[in-house]
Amino acid sequence: MSYTLQQSDIDILRNAGMSDADIKHSRQVAEKALEIAGRIKGNKIDEEFVGRGGLFHDLGKSKTHEMEHGKVGAEMGKQIGLPGAITDLMEKHIRGGLTAAEAEELGLPVKDYTLARIEERIVIYADRLVDIIHDGIVTVKSEQDAEERFEEILKTYPKYGKNQITLTRYLGYHRELQAKMRGQ
Repeated sequence: MSYTLQQSDIDILRNAGMSDADIKHSRQVAEKALEIAGRIKGNKIDEEFVGRGGLFHDLGKSKTHEMEHGKVGAEMGKQIGLPGAITDLMEKHIRGGLTAAEAEELGLPVKDYTLARIEERIVIYADRLVDIIHDGIVTVKSEQDAEERFEEILKTYPKYGKNQITLTRYLGYHRELQAKMRGQ
């Protein structure tokens, strides 16, 4: 892993008004995403995008913790000059990348939020894992235990799986990325 998180990016989060808890979560997601990226065999992964995407994915939580925090964060990111790929991820990360139909049901702007890049899926997978590892709702022995029990946990705890469509999406990311980490 060659990319490391930059203090200047963390300062942007703090200056935007993110709470210490949200900054801690964002750092954990970025670090976990970079760790996962480093374990993927045979793919050229844009580590800077993974790290910065993980760090900035919840920027909108400086304004709201509601569903629209992705859209709010993307708008904030554009105003401060973040790259378009990162602001796109910020907007698309809600429930792991919604379809236009799901966005309409949830009252978000109707468009396709699906995740096209492997880097985006790494960040979203890391976000879900960090929630499982650190929320304290599920007892896990280690980060590896969280990965090994990922499917069981998402199927058992609706907070993590959300609904059947979202659950299926997260399980797909888990299976894809685990296979890539095994070199398959």
